[in-house]
This record gives sequence, structure tokens and C-alpha cells, in this order.
Amino acid sequence: MTTTARTVLFHELGGPDVLGVEEVELPAPGPGEVLVAVEALGLNRAEALFRAGGYYYQPTLPASRNGYEAAGEVEAVGEGVTGFAPGDKVLAAANFELSAHGVHAERVLLPTDALVPRPAGVDAVTGAAVWLTYTTAYGALVERAGLVPGQRVLITGASSGVGTAAIQVVRRAGAVPVVTTRTEAKRRRLLDLGAEHVIVSEDEDVVKETRRVTGGRGVDIVLDAVGGPGFAALGDAVAPDGTLVGYGWLDEQPILLPRQWPLTVHGYANFVITGDPEGRHRAAHYLGAGLGDGTLRPVIAEVFDGLDRITDAHRLMESNEHTGKIVVRI
Repeated sequence: MTTTARTVLFHELGGPDVLGVEEVELPAPGPGEVLVAVEALGLNRAEALFRAGGYYYQPTLPASRNGYEAAGEVEAVGEGVTGFAPGDKVLAAANFELSAHGVHAERVLLPTDALVPRPAGVDAVTGAAVWLTYTTAYGALVERAGLVPGQRVLITGASSGVGTAAIQVVRRAGAVPVVTTRTEAKRRRLLDLGAEHVIVSEDEDVVKETRRVTGGRGVDIVLDAVGGPGFAALGDAVAPDGTLVGYGWLDEQPILLPRQWPLTVHGYANFVITGDPEGRHRAAHYLGAGLGDGTLRPVIAEVFDGLDRITDAHRLMESNEHTGKIVVRI
């Protein structure tokens, strides 16, 4: 038995206007598959890059899907599926190839390992805003960099979904978030969200300000969304034997690192967590605990109603005027 679902597709690379909503036929779930009715979807910078051809892999055209993040309810399961049942609330685990399995649709068909249970009591809009951003912040800071209480952490691009999540992850660990943002307009908002210090990169020298607010010592960890030549420059803001973690490449220029640097450098890809069953288990429990005790609270910039608003959501993403996550409610 087949069903149809209105689905976001694009047939060429480009800006938000290449996105369209089309009817796609979905077969009944096969062995190990789950059919999910999507209730809300979250946007990430990755999807804008993917649509434009700037992601680390290229879409399969024409008729590429898009979207890593969604919250929904299981409608049907295939043969051999025991971990999920119709009526279960779930989140997409963001560990799949976007062209084939992108979840920006009314319904999606996914393998069981591409889903995780939605934490109890979490509504769809909140659910669509948490998994990818918080698992990235958790994986990069806690699992990769070994974040411990008392450390000072520099977060670049802090008004993004991952950036705002990282502020909370740092606070939850008993550490100190120092953040950067491009313009003065977001300083007050980031302070209200828990940043200890905000550095406006258009007006202030990030390295000098970081040294100043840490009493000359520097930070223990950098979580960088930008990359490019500026990544190496951030090394001067780090205390000896500190750690730099790069998870984004908003600047696509090469990263050149000095020899004999007294620092540890990691590149972080979230598939390390989301692609591993034990990693998903740890991340899901961390997320559930944080949402349960209130230390993790997703910052939602705007909610658009209806799948037809997907181009508007992408335009807001590219404007860089928002703080936190952009969500589309189905």
C-alpha cells in the first residue's frame, strides 16, 4: 500500500527560490523502516549550504530532498521493527544522506537507526529545534573537548542554533561561555541567554578581548563555526595546552595551522555521535535530562506555519538576522 506526501524538493542549485513543494509517492514501510508523520521541522545552516551546492557533499539532482531535523509521530512500521510502534513520538537522528532521506516533508520513510524517541513531554516545535543543535554542542564540547567545570569556552557564531545550544551546554557543565557575534545588535540577547561575555567581531579584536576577559590567560576551549584563515588566529586566544574544535566552514578558505602548536585541534562532524548507536544513546539521555531539568531550553527565533513557508524560512536563515532556531510547523 502506498501513500503520498507533500515534500520539499529542488531540481537545481541556487537560493531559496529553487525549493518547491511537490507530491511524492511513498511505499509502505519495508523491513526495518518506519513511516513518520512530520509535525514540525527545524532548519540548519547545512540545509542552506546543501541547497546552494556549498555543503561537504553535493545533492543528487534533479528532485533532491533536503532537511536533517524533524519531530513527528510514527504512522506505520515495517517487518522486523521492534523499537518503534504506531503512535510513538520521534525525532529524526540527522545521520542520513539528504538527497535520499531529507525530512522536510509531511511524511517521511526512514530506517529505524535514523530515528530516536522524542523525550517525554516535549512538543513538536521544541522537538524540531533540539536534536541536531544540542547533539553537535554536546558532542563537540563534552565528548570531543572534554568540557569540565570552571573552564572558559569561546563560542563563535553564537547566535546560531548550535551557538545558543552551546551556551547552555557550557553553563550546564559549570563552565564559562565567552561568545562572539558579528554585530552589536545581538549583544544584549546573548547576554540574556547566558553568555558571560559577548565580543562583537565587527568592532572588537576577538583575540585581545578574549585575553582581556580571561585575565590574560585565554580560554580552555574554542568551538568554532567559521573556519578559514581565522581559525588559526583563534589559537592566540587559547591558553597553553587548550583545545580548538572546528565544526563549521562558513569561511570556505583553507585552514592553515602552525607547526609545533601547543594546542589540540579537532575537526568535529556530528555523525560521530548520530551515526553510532551508543553515541545516540548517550546524546538522547543528555538531551532528555537537560530538557527535563530545564538547563537546556531551545532558543526559537521564529515559527513558520505550513510547508509552503519553507522558502521564507530559508530566506530568514540566509539573512543572519535571527538568533536561535528556525522552525516550520506542518
